[in-house]
Order: sequence, then C-alpha cells, then structure tokens
Amino acid sequence: MTENSKPQKSRITFISRAAPYGQNKANLCLDMALASAVFEQDVNYIFFGDGVYQILKGQDGSAIESKTLGNALETLELYGIEKIYADRQSLEERDISESELLSGMQIVDSDSITKIIESSDTVFNL
Repeated sequence: MTENSKPQKSRITFISRAAPYGQNKANLCLDMALASAVFEQDVNYIFFGDGVYQILKGQDGSAIESKTLGNALETLELYGIEKIYADRQSLEERDISESELLSGMQIVDSDSITKIIESSDTVFNL
C-alpha cells in the first residue's frame, strides 16, 4: 500500500434480532455498528425477528429506567450508516406497518437479506 492509498473498507452487516428492552443485545449491536461506522467501514444494519420492535416510533424506555433505543437509532445516518433494513416477513408476522417505523428504514424481503449477507465481509448476528 502506498502512502496516498486508502485502506479498503470492509463491508460489515449487523443483524439485530433482539427486542429493544430486557436484554443488552440490541444495545450491543448498536454500539458495534456505530464503532464500525466511526472507522469508516461500509455498514449494513438489518432488523430481523423481534429486532423490528427496536424501530417502532414513539418508544419510551424511561418507565423501565432504560435509555430509549429508538432515539439512538434515529441518528444512524449521522454516523454514516445509511443502509438500514427491516425484514418484511418479520414485520408482517408482528402486524407492524411501515407507517409505524422510524424514518429511513428500507423494507426488504428474505432474498434481499441473503444477498446483503453474501456480499458482506463480516456478519454479526445478535
């Protein structure tokens, strides 16, 4: 590598499957994605299974003395994370409509998720 060349970005995909509260998995996934973005990696963030509950509008974790995860997720684009996906089947199984989600979510099917995973250098499945 020469002095003027930049290191190649890694494509990292985070699959967040946990509900937003009651465990630390959702926060851990978010922290890992933000850290990757700070180091200018190409980040995909997928909400799958119960993870789609993280992206519902109007969350308030204060009743259980927890930070509101939705507030942090709304700032992903500020950190350069623009590829944010929600699994269509997970939403349908939970009777969640697109209008109930935070802005910036791309609704994708399982074939699209498979392609995202296959094109990734690293996948974290939390």
